[in-house]
Amino acid sequence: MKFLPSFFLLGLFALPLGARAGEACPPLLDHEFVRLPSGKTENLCQYRGQVILVVNTASRCGFTPQFEGLQKLHKQYRGKGLAVLGFPSNDFDQEPDQGKELTNFCKLNYGVDFPMFEKSIVSGAKANSFYQALTRASGSSPRWNFHKYLITRDGKTVVPLESRVEPDSREVRTKIEAMLEMRG
Repeated sequence: MKFLPSFFLLGLFALPLGARAGEACPPLLDHEFVRLPSGKTENLCQYRGQVILVVNTASRCGFTPQFEGLQKLHKQYRGKGLAVLGFPSNDFDQEPDQGKELTNFCKLNYGVDFPMFEKSIVSGAKANSFYQALTRASGSSPRWNFHKYLITRDGKTVVPLESRVEPDSREVRTKIEAMLEMRG
């Protein structure tokens, strides 16, 4: 019996749930963004094989308390294969914060520890490349803050959820649980 070097095994287990060496990255996820607060560039391919909930956030919006529900989902389902990803945006003039300021606001007020990325444009012709792809795949572009997208494990199906839909609502939980049960 051959033994694999320990560094190989450690690397294999360090991949996110569902993502294993050799799995192709769905084109929808092949985008890079700067992660807060580290400032390091990350490729979204690291979330392949997971159900992903993407949300455009703002710290000065009537929907800002949805951070609490997003954090609850993250805490409850991350071990089952859900990744919650936050994309701060000032598209609707309600996100004045940047970098560390934004990270501190989310952490101190809502306990957010799910991945958040640097502020970017999420709607219209100047939207970042990921949001352009989400809009094409779902037929829905954010019309306000806290617009959500649920992406299946295979990265082929994108379900849009309007801002008014609470992240920890029965509707969202039911969709997440159904997607978690699907194998891509």
